[in-house]
Amino acid sequence: MDFEKVIKERYSVRKFQDKPLEKSDIDKIINASHIAPTGCNIQPQRILVINSEESVNKLKSCTKCHFDAPCAFLICYNSDETWTRPYDGAKSAPVDASIVTCHMMLEAHNIGVGSCWVMHFDPKKMREEFNIPDNFTPHALLVAGYPHKDSVPMEMHEKVRDINEVVYYDSF
Repeated sequence: MDFEKVIKERYSVRKFQDKPLEKSDIDKIINASHIAPTGCNIQPQRILVINSEESVNKLKSCTKCHFDAPCAFLICYNSDETWTRPYDGAKSAPVDASIVTCHMMLEAHNIGVGSCWVMHFDPKKMREEFNIPDNFTPHALLVAGYPHKDSVPMEMHEKVRDINEVVYYDSF
C-alpha cells in the first residue's frame, strides 16, 4: 500500500471481529517493530504479545479500553538500555518505544489489521498480571484485530487544526 494512503486511512479501531489474528499477521507487525529506529540503535523496546484467551482475560483486568480485541501488544522499554542526552539527561527509551509503536500500528493497517493505541491502562496491574521485570517500563498498549464490518473512525478523526497553528518556520 502507498504510505500516504496508509497514514491517511488508518484510524483507531475500537470494534473487532471475534477472530484471532493469524500468526503471519502478528509476525509482520512484530517485524515492523524490529526495524524501527531507536536512539543510537540501542533497541530498548520489549514487546509482550497478548493473544491467548488467558492473557486477553488478564489484560481486561488492567484496562477498560481493551475493546474486546483478540490480540494486544504491550510495548515496554528497558530503562537500563537507553541513550541519554548529555545536556539535560533526557532518556531516548520512551521516545524509542513510541516510534516502535507507530511502526507497528502503521504496519497493522497496511496488512488489514485494525489497532488502537491505548494509554489508559494500569501499569502496576500490568506488571503483576504479566510478571514484567522492574527495569521494563510499560509504555503503550496496542490492541489489535481484524476490524468489525461496523467499525468506523470516530467523528473527530477527520478534524485537524489548521497547519499554520502547529507548524512554525525559524522561530515561534
